[in-house]
Amino acid sequence: MTAGAAGGPEEAAPSGIGRRRAAAQGENRAAYRERRQEIISVAADLFKANGFRGTSIGQIAEALDTDRATLYYYIGSKEELFDEVVTDAVRANVEVARSIRSGDGTAPEKLRRLLMALMESYAVHYPFLYVYIQENLSHVGGTRAEWSREMRQLNKAYEEALVAIIQAGVDEGTIRPVADAWVIAYGVLGMFGWTNRWFNPNTSPVDATTIGSAYVNILLRGMVTDAS
Repeated sequence: MTAGAAGGPEEAAPSGIGRRRAAAQGENRAAYRERRQEIISVAADLFKANGFRGTSIGQIAEALDTDRATLYYYIGSKEELFDEVVTDAVRANVEVARSIRSGDGTAPEKLRRLLMALMESYAVHYPFLYVYIQENLSHVGGTRAEWSREMRQLNKAYEEALVAIIQAGVDEGTIRPVADAWVIAYGVLGMFGWTNRWFNPNTSPVDATTIGSAYVNILLRGMVTDAS
């Protein structure tokens, strides 16, 4: 059974395996962590190629040349795996945004730091954040409703930090008031988010830092005033 629009878990792991998995996690075994990371990597590739909803636990198991029962020793469901990785990444991005917003520097300097960090995060957490963007997985229901709610709150917090930086630049005279701050912010996020269509840090001849720098330079040359 695959996850439908309600966003429920694909399958529940057998209770005995669940207890063994919890015990292994508690023991913090290096081999367990290494195998689980391998599973995450393989699942990520399938999520990117087939879409999150189009990928089943069975496909992940097949790609790893194992069976679903063995896979459940390491993960409870594809949702659990995906949500764990994405939550950590999104939380970290929000903390970076808030730190930059409240830190030193002019608005253009802050904007550069923030957007460079965002692009580099896409590479570090590839392809999880891209799958999250592509499939709008911040809006799911069922058993993932609480996770979805947190994701929407984190998205809003990130957007608010970006809008605040741009608005501060307009107020201090370093950023041109070409539109409302939120309009500029959404345009910026759209520009960087669109890289999900073509950027793969494992195969791209251009790295995330170079892409981020190029995009920031394009943006700032159109946004920054002589006062900066």
